[in-house]
Amino acid sequence: MHYDCLIVGAGPAGIFTAIQLLRRGSRKRILILEKGQPIEKRRCPKGTAGRCVSCRPYCHITTGFSGAGAYSDGKLSLSHEVGGQLPELVGAAFCQDMIDYTDGIYLEFGAEPSVEGLVEDERLKGIRRRAIRAGLRLVDCPIRHMGTEKAQQIYGAIQEYLISKGVEIRFGVNCVDLLLNDSQCVGVIAEKPDGTDREEIRARDTVIATGRRGADWLEKTCQEHGIAHQPGTVDIGVRVEVRSEVMEEINDVLYEGKFIGYPHPFKDRVRTFCQNPGGFVSQENYDDDLAVVNGHSFKDRKSENTNLSILSSHNFNIPFNQPIAYAKKIGELTNMLANGHILVQRFGDILDGKRTWENELLRANVKPTLKDAVAGDITAAMPYRAMTNIVAFMQSMELVVPGFASPETLLYSPELKFYSNRVRMDERLNTNIRGFYSLGDSSGWTRGLMMASVMGVILGDRLADAEKAEA
Repeated sequence: MHYDCLIVGAGPAGIFTAIQLLRRGSRKRILILEKGQPIEKRRCPKGTAGRCVSCRPYCHITTGFSGAGAYSDGKLSLSHEVGGQLPELVGAAFCQDMIDYTDGIYLEFGAEPSVEGLVEDERLKGIRRRAIRAGLRLVDCPIRHMGTEKAQQIYGAIQEYLISKGVEIRFGVNCVDLLLNDSQCVGVIAEKPDGTDREEIRARDTVIATGRRGADWLEKTCQEHGIAHQPGTVDIGVRVEVRSEVMEEINDVLYEGKFIGYPHPFKDRVRTFCQNPGGFVSQENYDDDLAVVNGHSFKDRKSENTNLSILSSHNFNIPFNQPIAYAKKIGELTNMLANGHILVQRFGDILDGKRTWENELLRANVKPTLKDAVAGDITAAMPYRAMTNIVAFMQSMELVVPGFASPETLLYSPELKFYSNRVRMDERLNTNIRGFYSLGDSSGWTRGLMMASVMGVILGDRLADAEKAEA
């Protein structure tokens, strides 16, 4: 089989590449390969089982059409200052223009027109003043919140649109390797998730957009085939959960407060990420049985708590070049302590040097929204440097949001972000391998739904321009 454009991964980066090709009137024969299921068949059994059952051959929360986007909190960050390093590659002004354009596509498919975080009043000035005094930077970023349930509807509409326009989408197909001829990519080798029905699929242009879930595979593939790349930053952290009363001002004024700090003594970059007012802490599972923590927020269903992640960024130099494997080892140790589940600990117990017990959570003001999280000691697995950064950052946040670092605040672990391998490319997204493109979070250049979608739009434009020039 031969295609003009082969896209591996039906996450935001991959599907927006196809959308933009269609919007530009491309006549390319497009195939999308997706390891998981179409959006209407994605089902997480935890709602009925009451606990994570480690679905095989993959987790339905992270795998399937739209990737983790369908089960995320559905927030679209509308500023180029948030979402990775893509502005460094293509330019900040151009990147912002593409965010505005891509946001318009989301609106066409049903995203709500209201935008959070646009309040400019004395409350916002007060938050910023406190952040400055605490040594933190408040990043202004408008947020379009789709909500987890609404995100599924929007991506469902996109799936139907692509199919109706002739884009072929093959579900239940796993890409295992690239086909290279000298320094040109000519397709991929694919098979079913159980390892059967292996086949070669050839294409003029091959786009790898496998998301954070596929970052480890892409890193190994780059090493095997000489695709220019470099180790990037790896984020190691925790998911914090507090009563929503504590975060009330931030929730009302900003919806998602994005704070960045460089705490002593290491001065690593530490930031907040993915804030969910009235949200729920969740568990995601990777193919190697690694369980990581995340957070969701719904439009219509609310909890009494707000959760967000605190991520400590770590950079590695020669001779070490396996930051993803490093982060996974931390996750495996934490999972071991929690018997395959997510570990939760009160902040006060961390400061007191003791583990948290189940009965202590039962009588606390902050009730865990992740019901099957295991009370314990996350410091037994978290590296000293990362834990020191997190504690210092939380104490700085206490000066901005009183009660944030209270003894009852819950910390869940592991929160890990696998996008550390950065594929080298130019501003037109060309790599050192002809016909090979890498997009989204697995490329190392983006973080989150909007920026991954933008990168797909940019490549769709580039491929459409090349097609037009050849016509």
